[in-house]
Amino acid sequence: MAPYEALYGRKCRSSTSWFKVREPKLFGPDLVHHAIEKVKLIQEWLRTAQSRQKSYADIRRRELEFQVAYELELPSELQAVHPVFHISMLRKCVGDPSRIVPVDDIQVTENLTYEEESVVILDRQVRNSETKMWLQ
Repeated sequence: MAPYEALYGRKCRSSTSWFKVREPKLFGPDLVHHAIEKVKLIQEWLRTAQSRQKSYADIRRRELEFQVAYELELPSELQAVHPVFHISMLRKCVGDPSRIVPVDDIQVTENLTYEEESVVILDRQVRNSETKMWLQ
């Protein structure tokens, strides 16, 4: 059994046999004319389906107009970052002065990566997986 037949419960008809089973078989120019009519019908169905999907999408869509953008003056080390940001991308930031790190302490490479260094380990815990396994 073909996968199409298993899925839909009927045999797959090729473009040359789109007519019904009991219809007389077409040959020559009639076959071409019949196939062209079927292609036009399928194209119309596709246009209808596309129009329906567009109307569903248009219901949720809202018109937005953006007029404001900010251009940042970035240091020469950050030339790879695009300096223009749209206002919708910016968020209010309430910074904690104790967490501000001087820019000179961070070495950013050309591909905008940096190496992290641990300052201090605040806690330490050792687990024995064998003991844990026996306790269960």
